[in-house]
Amino acid sequence: MSNYPLPTRETSTIDSIKRVNRFQRKERTDRMEDYLEIIYELVQQKGYATSVDITECLNVSAPSVTKMMRRLDLKGYLEYEKYRGIRLTNEGKVVAENIKKRHKLLTEFFKIIGVSEDIAIQDAEGIEHHLHTETLEKLEQFLKTVNGYRT
Repeated sequence: MSNYPLPTRETSTIDSIKRVNRFQRKERTDRMEDYLEIIYELVQQKGYATSVDITECLNVSAPSVTKMMRRLDLKGYLEYEKYRGIRLTNEGKVVAENIKKRHKLLTEFFKIIGVSEDIAIQDAEGIEHHLHTETLEKLEQFLKTVNGYRT
């Protein structure tokens, strides 16, 4: 989640953009989160995830998947051995579960305001990586108040 300093009222749009980009997390990219999310979902559905599954789900090449698996392994999010299974570490599971929670919150919010489920899911996927922790907490509080939302 992005936890960068908040702009003040006097801050220009350009200053805000600079500030956000200067303080965005560098340890994990949106794409890395997409991989962790899809691995988590595959394991939940099938009990395992393979590079072929990831290639198909994310519409990327096999070499791209291999490269990302190595990066995620080095960062401690998963354990990867070529031609073997992919296993999320505890840290990888926590990240994936948080992504799933963000996605669920956003999807539910969009549906409440009248967006169709398909579009709500699509839009949530596009912005789930970019919201500040405070925004997500307030969104969750709002959903609980409006319709008894449970995480």
